[in-house]
Amino acid sequence: MTRLTRRGARGAVAALAAAAIAALALAGCTAGSTAENPSGTGAARSDVTIAVGAEPVNLDFTTTSGAAIPQLLMNNVYETLVKVGQDGSVGPLLATSWDISQDRTQYTFHLRQGVTFSDGRPFTADDVVGSFDRVRTEWLNAIKGKMDVVARTEKVDDATVRVTLKQPSNAWLFNLGTSVGAIFPAVVDFDLKTAAVGTGPYKVTEVKQGDHITLTGRPDYWGGPAKLKTVTVRYLTDTTAAVNALRAGDVDMLFNSATGDQVRLLAKNPKVQVVEGTSTGDVLLSFNNRVAPFDDVRVRQAFAYAIDRKAVMDTASAGYGTLVGAMVTPQDPFYEDLTGVYPYDPAKAKALLAAAGQKNLRVTFDVPNLAYATTAAELIVSQLAEVGVKATITVDEFPAVWLDKVFSRHDFQMSVIQHSEAHDLLTVFQRDYYLGYDDSKIAPLAARADAGTPQEYVTGMKKVVRQIVNDAGGVVLYLAPTLIVADKGLTGIQPNAVTESMDLTSLTWR
Repeated sequence: MTRLTRRGARGAVAALAAAAIAALALAGCTAGSTAENPSGTGAARSDVTIAVGAEPVNLDFTTTSGAAIPQLLMNNVYETLVKVGQDGSVGPLLATSWDISQDRTQYTFHLRQGVTFSDGRPFTADDVVGSFDRVRTEWLNAIKGKMDVVARTEKVDDATVRVTLKQPSNAWLFNLGTSVGAIFPAVVDFDLKTAAVGTGPYKVTEVKQGDHITLTGRPDYWGGPAKLKTVTVRYLTDTTAAVNALRAGDVDMLFNSATGDQVRLLAKNPKVQVVEGTSTGDVLLSFNNRVAPFDDVRVRQAFAYAIDRKAVMDTASAGYGTLVGAMVTPQDPFYEDLTGVYPYDPAKAKALLAAAGQKNLRVTFDVPNLAYATTAAELIVSQLAEVGVKATITVDEFPAVWLDKVFSRHDFQMSVIQHSEAHDLLTVFQRDYYLGYDDSKIAPLAARADAGTPQEYVTGMKKVVRQIVNDAGGVVLYLAPTLIVADKGLTGIQPNAVTESMDLTSLTWR
């Protein structure tokens, strides 16, 4: 076995699934005041209020899909054995190191000592075994498939856990740093929908549906007392209301809760800082592949040609973001630029629709009531009209209505949503997911790639991505940025959303 320390672990994972690359240059606009205490109270503040657009429907991401829950809870309340860094590399968190067998099927994790859950329970190997086993037996969230490669999890002693995989996996260790690897107490004797008990620096102390969730810092956190005593996350779907709240001093930070145009205007304010980073948020025009007309690949391809994705990004995000041709980020080892597969070509779109026998096509377009989605939808509707398609928008309240209607009941033809989970290509494009994509061609390709050498993984996953793009299972409009506008006095902002998490663990006042 090879013993991996922090440095060794990061290097190994870079060679495998995560393929860590140099950190991307971050665009940061800061101007104006240099006062260390923006509140003017004479002492550093210990509370922060953050505005976010999408609210969790509950606190249980094991049975409830959507990024809003892990965005709030991961790293802040729940932790994992490993943590994905800002540059995409993987390092220790609740595990201080791990050994990997020569055949890459056995991982032995050495657990951090002196860790407790927020209710005082000590963290031991039993919690890891219980958490990993429950993914298989109790989780309903579709991301549970990321742990299918695990054959068994065993307690060696209180401080050591051995995980045996069914076959080598290039992706598994990275996935362990996302919400599917969250560690819960061995005995979950609380309602996951209304309470959260984790090992992180914060605990949930108040939930007021439709308004805010309060996190309180733990003075007994294993990494030292939490940097803030209170974090209040306010959920404001109206970006104008969020911007006004920032200007009035009612919130201290906007996390992806202002439009690109609003961000550009706010950047001129000397009292705030604007931080732009990378994200895993693919804004996806999703088709219900199960139903007409989108059960015909020619129609899906026609829609891909009919949409000017750059115009959509410029309109919905004021040009912030990255054009990508598939649900793969530039940080992924198997990324390649496929934006040229479907250039904006209305004539080609009309020809494909004609070949499919679709004249005067009418479709319904379910759109969540989120600013980027409604803005993008309006332009998409006008572009589709140019090729003879009439799309009628139905605005669905997010998350409750959209998750029930589109995601759970698949009662839709077309929608648009940002998918923020890291490495979620194979989750989104599987038969049972809400798009209903026929994964019979890609499933065996993906399985062979994951179990192969690092180079076979890259080569095989590129084939998977190309197949999905050729099938036009959905159209990735653009990769959303992380856009944060904050009081100039805040520091420790994590600019890159490398997983679903809105990582607040280093946030504090100067």
